[in-house]
Amino acid sequence: MFRSLTGYFSNDLAIDLGTANTLIYMRSKGIVLDEPSVVAIHNDAPTNKKSILAVGLEAKRMLGRTRAASRPSAR
Repeated sequence: MFRSLTGYFSNDLAIDLGTANTLIYMRSKGIVLDEPSVVAIHNDAPTNKKSILAVGLEAKRMLGRTRAASRPSAR
C-alpha cells in the first residue's frame, strides 16, 4: 500500500546532462527544459569568491562579451 501511495505523489523525472544541451523530461509533461549546458561565473579577485551570474541560454549569450572576471564556461 505504501508503494502505491508514493507513486501517486511523485513526479517521474529524467535529466540528461549533455555536453551541448541539458534536458529535463517529466512523464506527465514531456520535455520541460532544453537549455545550453553553459554557466557564467563571476570571480571576485580580492576575495577569490565565485558566484553564478547566469545559466543556460542567458549564459551562452554572454560568451565572448564579458570581462575576464565574469566568464561563461561550457565545460
